[in-house]
Amino acid sequence: MLHPSSVHRGSIHCTWISSHQMLRLYALKSSNICQTFSTGGGLKFTTPTIGCTTRLPAIMASGVSTSVPTEQEPVSTLDGSLQDPPPLQVAKRLEKFMTTIFTQMSSLAIKHGAINLGQGFPNFDGPEFVKEAAIQAIKDGKNQYARGYGIPDLNLAVAERFKKDTGLVVDPEKEVTVTSGCTEAIAATILGLINPGDEVILFAPFYDSYEATLSMAGAKIKCVTLRPPDFSVPIDELRKIVSKDTRAILMNTPHNPTGKMFTREELDAIASLCIDHDILVFSDEVYDKLAFEMDHISIASLPGMYNRTITLNSLGKTFSLTGWKIGWAIAPPHLTWGVRQAHSFLTFATSTPMQNAAAAALRAPESYYEELKRDYVAKKSILVEGLNSAGFTVFPSSGTYFVIVDHTPFGLENDIAFCEYLIKEVGVVAIPTSVFYLNPEDGKNLVRFTFCKDEETLKSAVERMKEKLVKKK
Repeated sequence: MLHPSSVHRGSIHCTWISSHQMLRLYALKSSNICQTFSTGGGLKFTTPTIGCTTRLPAIMASGVSTSVPTEQEPVSTLDGSLQDPPPLQVAKRLEKFMTTIFTQMSSLAIKHGAINLGQGFPNFDGPEFVKEAAIQAIKDGKNQYARGYGIPDLNLAVAERFKKDTGLVVDPEKEVTVTSGCTEAIAATILGLINPGDEVILFAPFYDSYEATLSMAGAKIKCVTLRPPDFSVPIDELRKIVSKDTRAILMNTPHNPTGKMFTREELDAIASLCIDHDILVFSDEVYDKLAFEMDHISIASLPGMYNRTITLNSLGKTFSLTGWKIGWAIAPPHLTWGVRQAHSFLTFATSTPMQNAAAAALRAPESYYEELKRDYVAKKSILVEGLNSAGFTVFPSSGTYFVIVDHTPFGLENDIAFCEYLIKEVGVVAIPTSVFYLNPEDGKNLVRFTFCKDEETLKSAVERMKEKLVKKK
């Protein structure tokens, strides 16, 4: 159950009331007065209204997502009596990032027997040859700390794969850093290269760890919103928000949650802007092998861009082994230095036997990637055709294993209301997208489904939606 709390995010105020009610937004004008809100349970709380541009907590499948506070139970004293627990404590820079409401929705899913098309990880296992390589590494005694920036064979395998994909030749010893998943690669990049007060530009909607990590670094976040139906990059808007303090652009292609892939024209425009204003690019490319309708392009491969780009990737999405948390950052030596400095004090090293197995995975024949794409194209077709038949407006998805839809044909107030209805009344889980935006209003009509599930699961979910969802006349 969600509990009453206030989240103050500048000019946006919200109230979490219950898991069966809505997230209510209060768009308040900047002032120095206080606003008092009441919850359905009779509780009141007061918050100041100080104007600034920020966002609501994020809801995603990662552990750094944000939402409502965790309920604390009374604690026993030595004499057996109960007393209220001490207040939860967190640093101010992380106050807005609380416990994930994804957990709350997952609990609702279990309670109502819902099929989970919300979480972005497969419900099937990775390839046997990779798992066998991990087992063999463990048996061979490769179980102690690895070298901080990666075992030599994995660094080499990453460099070899990058050359095949981009044509770029990188030094595995000086330009490849192995991390504990791409989320850590993102964190090491931000914490190692961003100073307090630096401006970093994001494209909304965005992966939830971006804002949380930028907040830890003390960065100032600016945002350009990608809008349906094609979620194209508004280049003119991007140009307008660049300033002398802009340090980096953090981008993701193929893009979670929209499934958009940045076109060559968009990448050229971003590259030109970065070169003209001496801006870095942090490019999250974890879905690069899940590109269905156009070829993936790494922005680092464009003229003049390698020396200002950190390319971030991981093993999990491509090999359906998300729990292994093997990622990496590729960058020129002068940028790798900062990434490695931060990495050294975040995790220091990553699982040794899994690194050995990851090296084997990255040397898979091209036929593996071709089969992977064929398999996901079939899964995508099942979901997209089913969503269309159920009455959604389905937006194009060129990559990743996500699809964004417009839920408004069914008459619910917003995305959170619709997702709760979908779980309780239909038995399917989707993710509300408003929480991926700086301005939640931009996402209130949209929800995200994933098709990284086996075909039987997808078909069952589609049948439930076709049977139980009714469009509002």
